Order: sequence, then structure tokens, then C-alpha cells
Amino acid sequence: MKLLEEFKAFAMRGNVVDMAVGIIIGAAFGKVVSSFVSNIIMPPLGLLIGGVDFADLAVVLKEAEGEVAAVTLGYGAFIQSIVDFLIVAAAIFVAIKVMNSLKRKEEEAPPAAPPAPSNEEVLLGEIRDLLKQQKQG
Repeated sequence: MKLLEEFKAFAMRGNVVDMAVGIIIGAAFGKVVSSFVSNIIMPPLGLLIGGVDFADLAVVLKEAEGEVAAVTLGYGAFIQSIVDFLIVAAAIFVAIKVMNSLKRKEEEAPPAAPPAPSNEEVLLGEIRDLLKQQKQG
């Protein structure tokens, strides 16, 4: 039972929950970027290159024989994956730059002045001072 309690304490810590949310959002963002690259970026790029569909680019290592499929190296899909990675890396880089600049601004902000003492604190200070004067005098 102790192991279960330790796991619950670990799983409910803020860092673990934040990490889980980040992973879920990252996975969804990766799907959006993959769709953006394969459906928006690559078709015009393939058209500029000469009507090439990057998904179909491959080197045939062994031709198909009967019911056995051909053995190919799909370097077009690899190029799309590289473009996906570059877009995700750039987005993460920009997000980290923004977070760091916000953090720097927060650190540079002057510390807030301490709040003025309450009426009770002022009165207690006066009583303390009067008691000190009576002991000395």
C-alpha cells in the first residue's frame, strides 16, 4: 500500500502534471505541423521543382516480383519529416525566446516597496518604545 501512496504523491506533483499536459499538446502540435507540411508546403514546392510529389520520391532497391512488393527507400517521406522537424524546432525556439524575455523583464522589475505597517503595528511599536523609556528612566 505504501508504494501506491508514493506513486500517487509522485503523480500528483505539479511538474508531472505539467509535463503530461506538455506531451499531449506537443503530440497534437506535431500532427498539425505534419498536416501543414504535407498538405500546404510540399505541394507547391513539388510543383516548383517540376510536378514532383515528395511522398512518392523513392529509390527502388528491388523490383516487385509477383505478389512480393518492391523494396524501396522512401527519401521523399524522409524529406517531409525533416521539414516537419525544422518547423517544430523553430516554433519551440521562438516559444523559449519569448518565455526567456518575459522572465528577464520580470527579474529586472524593481521589487515592490514593503507595505506600510498597519495601525496595530504602529501602536505596538509606540508601546514598546514607551516601555523601554520607563525601564531606562
